[in-house]
Amino acid sequence: MRPVIGLCGFSLLSLAVLTTARPKAGTEQKCKSGPVDLVFLIDSSRSVRPHEFETMRKFMIDILNTLDIGPDATRVGVVQYSSQVRSEFSLKAHGNLDAMVKGINQIIPLAQGTMTGLAIKYVMNAAFTEEEGDRPKVPNVAVIVTDGRPQDRVAEVAAEAREKGIEIYAVGVARADMTSLRAMASPPFEDHVFLVESFDLIHQFGLQFQDKLCGVDLCLESDHGCEHICESSPGSYHCLCLPGYTLNDDGKTCTAIDLCAEGKHDCEQVCISSPGSFSCDCNKGYKLNDDKKTCSTIDLCAEGKHDCEQICVSAPGVFTCNCNEGYTLNEDKKTCTPIDLCAEGKHECEQICISAPGVYTCDCNKGFKLNEDKKTCTNMDLCNTVEHGCEHQCVSTPGSYYCICPEGQLLQEDGKSCGTCKSANIDLVLLIDGSKSVRPQNFELVKKFVNQVVDSLDVSAHGTRVGLVQYSSRVRTEFPLNMYHTADEIKAAVMKVEYMEKGTMTGLALKHMVENSFSEAEGARPLSRNIPRIGLVFTDGRSQDDITEFAKKAKEAGITMYAVGVGKAVEDELREIASEPVEKHFYYTTDFSAISTIAENLKLNVCPEESQGEIEVKDPCACESLVEFQQATMSSLEQLTQKHILKTSSQYLQSKKLLFQDGHSVFEFVVRIGEVKHAHRALVQT
Repeated sequence: MRPVIGLCGFSLLSLAVLTTARPKAGTEQKCKSGPVDLVFLIDSSRSVRPHEFETMRKFMIDILNTLDIGPDATRVGVVQYSSQVRSEFSLKAHGNLDAMVKGINQIIPLAQGTMTGLAIKYVMNAAFTEEEGDRPKVPNVAVIVTDGRPQDRVAEVAAEAREKGIEIYAVGVARADMTSLRAMASPPFEDHVFLVESFDLIHQFGLQFQDKLCGVDLCLESDHGCEHICESSPGSYHCLCLPGYTLNDDGKTCTAIDLCAEGKHDCEQVCISSPGSFSCDCNKGYKLNDDKKTCSTIDLCAEGKHDCEQICVSAPGVFTCNCNEGYTLNEDKKTCTPIDLCAEGKHECEQICISAPGVYTCDCNKGFKLNEDKKTCTNMDLCNTVEHGCEHQCVSTPGSYYCICPEGQLLQEDGKSCGTCKSANIDLVLLIDGSKSVRPQNFELVKKFVNQVVDSLDVSAHGTRVGLVQYSSRVRTEFPLNMYHTADEIKAAVMKVEYMEKGTMTGLALKHMVENSFSEAEGARPLSRNIPRIGLVFTDGRSQDDITEFAKKAKEAGITMYAVGVGKAVEDELREIASEPVEKHFYYTTDFSAISTIAENLKLNVCPEESQGEIEVKDPCACESLVEFQQATMSSLEQLTQKHILKTSSQYLQSKKLLFQDGHSVFEFVVRIGEVKHAHRALVQT
C-alpha cells in the first residue's frame, strides 16, 4: 500500500453508466487511465436480496468492461463480507477480463451480518499486499458497496487505511447510513460518497465521471480554485501547496507552516520562523554554537574580560565581583579589604582575640586554659591567685578549688576550716542520672564516684546505710538501704549497675526518693532514732520535668539534700535541690574527669553531737583497726612530704621515732628519703 498517485478523483463507479447513457465501448474505446490496483468490497449480508446481489454483480462487471485489464494495466480483486470476510479472488489471480467476469459470476453470497470494519481491515492488511498482487507505486483503490449500517466500528480502521494510501469510495444503497459512509470514504466526500435509494439506481452515478476518467485535465479546463498548485488525476484533480505551506480544510487555500509556533524545531532558546522552515538564535548574553541550534553563555570571567581583584562571578554576557572569605568588597565593587573581626569587636573571646581575614581564634592569658568551646578560659591555679581561706591545704581544679584537712580531721561546714568531728551513722540514698547524655564511659566514672563516697563512710548494719536509685525517663531502685551491710558489698553492687539511657526525669526521681527510698520498708530507720537522712542527686543536664515540688518536700521531710552537677547541669536546678546553706550542699564541675575531686571533698557525715543514732565502737586491738590506723599514719606522712616539712637529702637526714599510741599498740615509723620503713612492736601495757 502507498500514497495515491494521480487517482484522487478516480470515480470508477461512473463506468457502469456507459452501458446505458452511451453506446457500450468496444475494446478500442477503453479508457486509458493508467495502471490501478482495484479491490471491490461488496456487502453480502442477509439484508441484500438475491436479485439485488445480481444487480451488484452486474455493476462490477460493467465497470470492468471499461477498464484496461492486464498484469501491467489495471488489476482487480473482489472481497465479499457479512459477519465474516472472504476473498473471492486476489489482484494477481486473473490477468484478463474474461477470467475476472467468470470469477464474479461464481460468487455465492454469505448472507449473514454486516461487519464492514472487519472487511476494511482485511483489505488493508491482506488484499493490498505484495503476496496478493499489490504493486509498488501503483494507486490502491477500494470500492465499498453496502446496504446497511455497520455492526462494528469503521471510523478508526478506515482512517488507518487512508493513511496507508488507500483511496476509498463508499457506495450506499437503500438503508445505508450516510454518517458511516462519510466515516469510511476519502475526502472530498462529494467525489467519494454515494447514496441511492435502490440497487437499480446504482448506475446513475457513472455519467458524471466518464469525462474525468478518460483524460480530461480539469486543472486546465475548469475553475479549480487552488491557491497554489492544481494537480490533475484521471477524472479529477486536487490542490497542493508550495513547500512550507499546508492545505487548509477547504482543500484549496494554503497556510504557512509555522514550525516555531508548532514546536517543531530544536532551537535551544530563540526560534525564528519562515514558511515551512526556521532558524535559531540566542538570548542576550549567549552565542549560537556551531550546530546552529544550541547556545553557550558568554563568560566574560573565563575570557578574562573583567577587572575583579579576587573573584569574578559570571552571568550571561555580564559579570560581578566578589571577595574571598574573610574579605569585604569595597565601594568600587572591584577591590577587597580584609575583615578584622577582632578590631570590630565581632568575636566571643573571653580574653584574647587573634585575627585573620574574616575569622578569628581565641587564646587565654597566662595561668588560664582555653575551654572546649574555644572561647572561654578557665583559671588553672586559683589557689595561688585568689584568697582561698583554706585552713590546711588548697587544691586547685580547672576553674575552681577546694580545701582539704589533715588525716583524722574533717572539713567543717564553711568548707575551709578543719575539725576533729568523727563520722556519725546516716541513711544515705544516692540518685544518679542514667540519661543518654551521660554516655556509657562517663557512667562508669559516675559509679566510681559513688564508690568513692561509700569509701568515706562507716558502713555497717548498725552504722551507715546506703541505697542507690538510677533514673532516666523512669526510676529504678538498684538496691534499697537495707540490702547491703558492708562497703565491699555495696561497691560490688554499684559496679554491676547497668546504664539505662533515655531521658532526664529528675523530678520523678525525687518523688520516688521521698515516697519510697526513705521508707522503713526499704531500710530507713525510724525518725524517732534521729538517724540523719541524706539524699545526694547526681546529674549532668536539665531535668525534663518539674523538680520544685519534691525538692521542697524532701527538705520538709527532714532529708538533707546534696546536689552534684557535671557538664550541662543547670545551676538553678542544683541550687533548688540543695539544702541550706546552698553553698555547702551544692557542687559542680565542667567534666566527668573531675568528679573524683568532688568525692574527696564531699563530707556527708555529721558530727556525733548532732545525731543520737547508734555509734559503732570498734576494738582498737582488732586487726582491722590496726590496718586503718597504719593507713591514716602513712597518709599524714605523705601530706607532710608535700608541704616540704621533710627536707630532701641523698642520705638519711634523720631518724625519728614517731610514736602513736592507740589503746594497747604502739607503731614506730622510720622516715627515710623516697621510702618509709615501718615496724610494729607490741609494748607491754603499763
